[in-house]
Amino acid sequence: MRQRRLSLLDRVITEADSVMRTITNSAQAAARPSPAQGHADSELSDRERRHAAGLMRVNHTGEVCAQALYQGQALTAKLPTVRDEMQQAAAEEVDHLVWCEQRLRELDSRPSLLNPAWYGLSFALGAVAGAISDKVSLGFVAATEERVCDHLRDHLKSLPDDDRKSRLIVQKMLEDEQRHGDNALQAGGSDFPRQVKDAMSVVAQVMTRSSYRI
Repeated sequence: MRQRRLSLLDRVITEADSVMRTITNSAQAAARPSPAQGHADSELSDRERRHAAGLMRVNHTGEVCAQALYQGQALTAKLPTVRDEMQQAAAEEVDHLVWCEQRLRELDSRPSLLNPAWYGLSFALGAVAGAISDKVSLGFVAATEERVCDHLRDHLKSLPDDDRKSRLIVQKMLEDEQRHGDNALQAGGSDFPRQVKDAMSVVAQVMTRSSYRI
C-alpha cells in the first residue's frame, strides 16, 4: 500500500506531540539498551556524584536540544529524503535522552529546569535552517554535532575515573554523534565557516554552564 504523504498541518500536530514528550520525558523508550546496563555502580564521593550528575544533566539537555533541532528541521525540510534523515536521527537521539535520564536518576539527580527554554530556541533554529535550504540544514547538523563531540570528549576527561556507567554512556553517545555529523556532510550539508562555528560554541557554553547547575 502506498504511504500517504503528511500535510504541513499533519506534521505540525506530530511535532507538537514530540515536543510534549521530549520536554516532559514521558512516553520515551530507547530502542537500544543503555551501554551502562549490566554494570555495577561504583562508590562515588558526594562531590564526585554531584559533578557526574551535573555533566549528565548537561548531556541530557544537549539531547533535548538535538531532538528540537531535528524536529524543527524535519518540519521545514524541502526534500522528503532530508526530512526522513532528520526524523531517523531524532529517533536515534531518543536513546541518548533516555540513557541520560536513567543515569541522572541513579545519581539521585534530575534533568535541567531550563530544558523547555533550550528546546524552544533549538526548535526555532532548526526550523529556520530547514526553511533556508536543505544544504544549510544539513550543514547546521554537522556543525552542531562537531560542537557536541567536543563537549563529550571534555566530559570523558572530567568524569570521575570510577564512574564507569556514565563513561560508557558518554562514549557511545560520542560515537553516534560523530556518525550523525559525518552523515549530514555526506548528504550534501555545507561545511560552515569557522566564524559561525565559534558563535555556536558561545551559545553552547551558555547552555552547558547553566544546565550544569540548574
